[in-house]
Amino acid sequence: MSDKTDDIAVALFGELFMADQLARNRISKVLPKGMELSHFSVLNHLARIGDERTPAQLARAFHVTRGAMTNTLARLEWAGHVHIRPDWDDARRKFVAISPSGRAARDAAVQAVTPLIGEVVQALGADRVKAVLPVLRELRVRLEGE
Repeated sequence: MSDKTDDIAVALFGELFMADQLARNRISKVLPKGMELSHFSVLNHLARIGDERTPAQLARAFHVTRGAMTNTLARLEWAGHVHIRPDWDDARRKFVAISPSGRAARDAAVQAVTPLIGEVVQALGADRVKAVLPVLRELRVRLEGE
């Protein structure tokens, strides 16, 4: 790579890291009391897919360790937001599903977050955001593949 390409890469990732940190901080502040960003992310994922997942599948989807996912799931189960059941065919494995309480908590979080992220999109301009989404999506896909 050339020096110019290196400079662009450093600038890109610097902006991504800072935007990620700022977005996480702002979203965390508006989530319902007691909900962490990791909880919202798991509930949102389970609500979107509409099916059970194993803790290992969830850990892979979020690129975290199984231990980190187990901790998040334990907190969500304690709050009544997920149901964790054994696999009837393999007792070593478990399945996680969102509960009605979890769906309500996720919906409340979406309602809290939507105005915040909507303001950002409006300030930037919907057309500009649409234009950058394919690049960000391809970047994510490439990084996931590595």
